[in-house]
Amino acid sequence: MRKLFLGAAALMFAGLLAGCNQLTQYTLSEQQVNDYLHQHNDFQKQLGVPGLVDAKITLTNLNSQIGRAEPGKVTLTGNASVDITSLFGPQKADMTLTLKAQPSFDKEKGAIFLKDMEVVAYTIQPEKMDSVMKGLMPYLNQSLKSYFDQKPAYVLNADHSKGEAMAKKLAKGLEVKPGQLVIPFTD
Repeated sequence: MRKLFLGAAALMFAGLLAGCNQLTQYTLSEQQVNDYLHQHNDFQKQLGVPGLVDAKITLTNLNSQIGRAEPGKVTLTGNASVDITSLFGPQKADMTLTLKAQPSFDKEKGAIFLKDMEVVAYTIQPEKMDSVMKGLMPYLNQSLKSYFDQKPAYVLNADHSKGEAMAKKLAKGLEVKPGQLVIPFTD
């Protein structure tokens, strides 16, 4: 009888511990962030140097890696189609980008933003377009930084789950852990 009681007590204690976690924080997975980015990303920008080169860049297929490549940071990979008009005429190129940013939680908006976004690596096809992209990279970096400073990577929605509803009301910041963003409800 005593063993049965201890077993039941241990199960109840384990259940309480698991439940406490849901009462003290909300965890967002990489997949949730990726799904949100796929639905809400609309980065399209005209960049260039007037009279010399003009490029229309459209960013697609964004995927996040949270806290893996660098602790406390989010790395995004994605594709970009580039339509370039220059003194040499119109040209098209495809890029693969790797971006890095600092996640930040805006309690008022209930949203996670990716601050200080920057391109850390890229490849471009055809390769002959690399020199043009090197010249445009400072403009692209500034444009991405501005876009992601204003456009959230995820917005909490109380209709999605009780956890998101609690996070929206009780959030006290943001922690970056490998593969997830954790929104604690207490300091």
